[in-house]
Amino acid sequence: MIKNMKLANNKILITGGASGIGLGLAERFIQENNTVIICGRRESALKEAAEKFPSLIIKVCDLGIEADRIDLYNWIAENHSDLNVLVNNAGIQNWMNINDNDFYQKAEDEITTNVLAPLHLTKLFTDLDSLDTIINVTSGLAFVPLSAVPVYCGTKAFMRSFTLSLRHSLKDSKIEVIEMIPPALNTDLGGKGIHDIHPAVSNFVESVFHQMKDGKTELTFGTSGDRAKANNEVIAEYFNRMNP
Repeated sequence: MIKNMKLANNKILITGGASGIGLGLAERFIQENNTVIICGRRESALKEAAEKFPSLIIKVCDLGIEADRIDLYNWIAENHSDLNVLVNNAGIQNWMNINDNDFYQKAEDEITTNVLAPLHLTKLFTDLDSLDTIINVTSGLAFVPLSAVPVYCGTKAFMRSFTLSLRHSLKDSKIEVIEMIPPALNTDLGGKGIHDIHPAVSNFVESVFHQMKDGKTELTFGTSGDRAKANNEVIAEYFNRMNP
């Protein structure tokens, strides 16, 4: 079945949409004449985003809580039953070491937010008759891990694998599955200041929108493109460079 996401006149839910990549995507989708809903844990951040972009629809939701995910879906089904795009963007990143006392708790939080939540939302929203596009935001770290964020890398590798399988599973349906694969960008992911030296979110967003207009379903930027295409030898070179 031929599929190609239209970039205008959609109703879109972006998880983790109050900051970083999520907010960058929200801004760009609004510019393309879409209705955008964002959700997140922090009401203050959501309200700040809505002040900046008044057309945004906001919903407080802690995706780490199963009941909140179900409530989010029910709220969408009741109030925005024409929603046709789900963007699984929300994620947390912990810089940590296996020897840290709180390693397991942080790992559990990451796996819940980065893996279980998008899996659950994907299952819920595929029951929405209007849904025609799922966008999963993974990472260049799905291909080459950074040892300082070991569990985060594992969650993104999982989502990369799941996205490939999901696309195949839905190939005969109307739902298109798109993967966005960012490299490190200038966001507060993992903590303020950690990623200040990296490219701006706006540069990434502009690039992936051009790729979507071309009908691509695996969207890369900068070094994430190299890593996504790398063989084992190149992956080993990247690993040694990233993990001195």
